[in-house]
Amino acid sequence: MGLSHYILATIFSSILVSGFSQLSPSFYDETCPNATSIVRGVIEEALQTDPRIAASLIRLHFHDCFVLGCDGSILLNNTDTIESEQQALGNNNSARGFNVVDDIKTALENVCPGIVSCADILAIAAEESVFLSGGPSWAVPLGRRDSTIANRSLANITLPSPFETLDELKRKFLDQGLDSTDLVALSGGHTFGKAQCFTFSQRLFDFNNTSNPDPTLNTTLLETLRQLCPQGGNTSVLTDLDISTPNAFDNNYFSNLQAHNGVLLSDQVLFSTTGADTIAIVNTFGADQTAFFESFVASMIKMGNISPLTGSQGEIRASCSRVNGDSLKGISSGGASVAE
Repeated sequence: MGLSHYILATIFSSILVSGFSQLSPSFYDETCPNATSIVRGVIEEALQTDPRIAASLIRLHFHDCFVLGCDGSILLNNTDTIESEQQALGNNNSARGFNVVDDIKTALENVCPGIVSCADILAIAAEESVFLSGGPSWAVPLGRRDSTIANRSLANITLPSPFETLDELKRKFLDQGLDSTDLVALSGGHTFGKAQCFTFSQRLFDFNNTSNPDPTLNTTLLETLRQLCPQGGNTSVLTDLDISTPNAFDNNYFSNLQAHNGVLLSDQVLFSTTGADTIAIVNTFGADQTAFFESFVASMIKMGNISPLTGSQGEIRASCSRVNGDSLKGISSGGASVAE
């Protein structure tokens, strides 16, 4: 990313942050001034062996914020009293990166014990993952505290699905206080990462019980995906969400949609739904990467301010996978980490 983009994003996000008084980018300046650099170091190391981890980490933040707010609830494992959100439909066998979050927490606890929340780790990790992949940097509002509960049932309702129509996606985003621009900008997070066959195979052969493939899917991509995901084949096989620059954070995702090369239905509907207000937004972002980066930063800050626990609410977990005071007895691991 060029210096001008960095400066622009930093100034732009600083202006936005002023609108969210509960959280502040300077929250750890005195208590853990190296928090962001510590997070960055762990992610840089993880990227050396796992190029997917950047996309996986930003997805954890997204799926955390859409359930009970940005409170780290997605990180809690099953216990006798907690039904982990990791087994929710939108997370089970797909949410991943929990080991990296644990590594970040350990590194922070070694330097600043009991200071940085797991919810804030997710927010910082999302920003650093974008920046390290060539995207914008921004001043992350901080000061969230961690929940002592999780809500799998709510996660099954609120998390967006790759099978949903544009109207369904809009409703779920609106329920979180996010508008159409936020929807398109945050969907641009699929400019990197991977998807399993089961998330898009319904488009390949018998779309909506028509005995034909999804007509909004580029025929060349259709044939490629059919070979990768044949009927009756392994539904957990992975493919890139962005067929042009799969590990880079850029605006090619939107060019892909314009060429009907969106892998997920929930991505392609942003451009292929007749009369939708999202079409013009896709076109804008496809033509102007800076416009995308600016809107993405604004939407990430907006999403990161969904119902945070602050002040004396919640706690600062010593371990991100369990609430304070829980022993290892009665705790089981969360969902398997297979895809995205």
